[in-house]
Amino acid sequence: MSEWHPTACVLCENNCGIEVKVSKDGQRIEKVKGDPKHPGSQGYLCQKASRLDHYQNSVDRILHPLKRTPDGDYEQISWEQAISEVAEKLSAIRDKFGGDKLFYYGGGGQGNHLPGGYGMTTMTALGGRYRTNSLAQEKTGEGWVSANMFGGYAQRGDFEHCEVGIFIGKNPWNSHGVQRSRVELREIAKDPNRALVVFDPRVSETAEIANFHIQLKPGTDAWALAAIVAIFLQEDLVNWEWLENNVTGYENVLELFKHIDVSSYANYCGVPEDNLRQLAQRLAEAKSIAWYEDLGVQMNRNSTLVSYIHRIAWLVTGSFGKQGSQFIPNTIRPLMSSNPSISRKSPVLGAPILSGLVPCNIVAEEILTDHPDRYRGMIIESANPAHSTADTKKFVKAMRSLECTVVIDVAMTETARNADYVLPASTQYEKAEATFFNFEYPNNYFHLRHPVFNPPEGSETLPEAEIHSRLLSAIGEMPEEITLLKAHLNEHGRKGFFAKYNEVASINGDIQKYAPVVLYETLGKTLPKGLEQSAILWSTAHFVANREPDSLRRAGIDGEGHEVGENLFNAMISNPNGIIFSKDEESSSWTRVRTGDQRIKADIPELFPEIEFLKTGPRPITNRDYPYVLSAGERRPYTANCVIRNPEWRKKDQEGALRLSLNDASKLGLQTGDEAQLSTAFGRTKVTVEVSSRMMDGHISLPNGQGMDTRDEAGEVERKGTATNELTGSGHRDFFAGTPWHKYIPANITTS
Repeated sequence: MSEWHPTACVLCENNCGIEVKVSKDGQRIEKVKGDPKHPGSQGYLCQKASRLDHYQNSVDRILHPLKRTPDGDYEQISWEQAISEVAEKLSAIRDKFGGDKLFYYGGGGQGNHLPGGYGMTTMTALGGRYRTNSLAQEKTGEGWVSANMFGGYAQRGDFEHCEVGIFIGKNPWNSHGVQRSRVELREIAKDPNRALVVFDPRVSETAEIANFHIQLKPGTDAWALAAIVAIFLQEDLVNWEWLENNVTGYENVLELFKHIDVSSYANYCGVPEDNLRQLAQRLAEAKSIAWYEDLGVQMNRNSTLVSYIHRIAWLVTGSFGKQGSQFIPNTIRPLMSSNPSISRKSPVLGAPILSGLVPCNIVAEEILTDHPDRYRGMIIESANPAHSTADTKKFVKAMRSLECTVVIDVAMTETARNADYVLPASTQYEKAEATFFNFEYPNNYFHLRHPVFNPPEGSETLPEAEIHSRLLSAIGEMPEEITLLKAHLNEHGRKGFFAKYNEVASINGDIQKYAPVVLYETLGKTLPKGLEQSAILWSTAHFVANREPDSLRRAGIDGEGHEVGENLFNAMISNPNGIIFSKDEESSSWTRVRTGDQRIKADIPELFPEIEFLKTGPRPITNRDYPYVLSAGERRPYTANCVIRNPEWRKKDQEGALRLSLNDASKLGLQTGDEAQLSTAFGRTKVTVEVSSRMMDGHISLPNGQGMDTRDEAGEVERKGTATNELTGSGHRDFFAGTPWHKYIPANITTS
């Protein structure tokens, strides 16, 4: 009999709670609906989730361990052989070159966050020091700025209660990021006492309903934001008392904006000066403003600088620490490091390692060299850099030059097709899984998803926790004390485990060193079937309980001392619809400003020269050969991250048409449905054209999640749409964070 099961969508960072109807044979998702019991999404659902069976039953699903053969094909091998050979080859690299020559990429795809902890256990055992993941494609500059100013990351806007909501390089109608995004957007837009503001070159779905659409030239957001800060200063619209009470170092920063020529900056952006002044006046009148920046600026020119000026705008408007403004949530686990230090550098290029992550787009460059400290081996887990990094051909070349590459994933991705070993992981619906993208206020939630399916009959897939546990044993680093901890649990159950675990850990440092696997092999074996991998959350629960006990108690997580952590963990594993684990007071964000004096630190001298450079105007990188600006990775109604590989899931626009303006199409003699050639300095491809009133002249876009190499019904590999990162260059990246300019690629369109 078919059954409905609570779980979550995995197609964007919101990870909305859903219920899935499972087929009678227990193998497929027949229907999807929103879960009204989910504490975040509350039954909300967009159209994308309806096609999730294309993820669970992917045409590219990996069912057995695979090893590359000398002719470049793959042969099926046993798990015993796979674990033994992988451990042997990676250990050999460690012994010959040093563990720091092993690199870890990924560790949890969209909504798939538990594996990362287990993966780092293996890397720790091998002596690995360098890693990265998709956050280094987007968020590391923002994270570093936040760490400098606030001592933490993940400030978000309270859009539910704000008077003005501002989105910079963000179209939440399609990309979400805000819980119940379309509901919230409509509520702001239809309220005459509220205002919706969008910074975007496109007339996005969100911009269509906005009160203020700052339709600026691509890549000029820094000038627009700087102009608004300048207007506040020049027209004396700043709340100086609030700044004096809550911010340090603002005098030096604001001095850089006082004498900006607003008219010139408006001209650089292509925005009427009056539009910027009207917006500044509306913001000055607002009692609360919520702000959100996203990939449109974070994968663009001046991304770190935009993150900084954006936060300066928070400060001059007093947009922090009160209802309807910016806040710092009580996260179940910090998404990024709060350490602003830039002392750690990548071993070859010397790039800053922000939040512990090497910039994704330098990894290939660090490998393709004769430098003695270059990486020699790599584990890639729940990530697809051969499709997602800039200049993917270079990344593939780098992969193939390594001594050993191991991919752990659900599907035969572009990256897996170039690995030495491919290890099949369970899907997100076959194991306990969770996301750490929980940034809600005042009530924050956590959702541990329970397994919905068993692995396909005859398959040999394993959860990542089990894979890394076996690797740790094969490497010879499994702590002997696990036997003692198991015996304690068998005799006493989970009662008293906290004390026993800490007692053993105080004697042997390897217990903490390999904590995820230790917990999986001990505590995990006492959990209900399918939840074993969630054992890693036990230490997380105790961490957040120790840090924020009052917030947890307000949410009904009671107890004293370590009881609070135990009760939180029990609540996590017992509620498949998710829980509210934290309730904030209005002042809570201020207690999370961890700068020493709980005042926001405004000055970041490393970025002062970049603010000064703005005076000279944008430095164009388009030219006669490449006169258009291509935005690679536009979010559309039927696009998502590449966890769904089968293009049939997209009801519309399966090829991913190139959008261009009416004027540009007319000049080129193109109409919707025509074919054209799209070229950049790095590649060339054939595209289908869509003439769109949403696009600014000179600005063109391709959607995200396209151009993957998937198998057809006959087993042949085919590609639909454009793999946009075959058109991008790894050298086009932020000067500081190294994040790519995927939204600003000089390009050309030809019709012959």
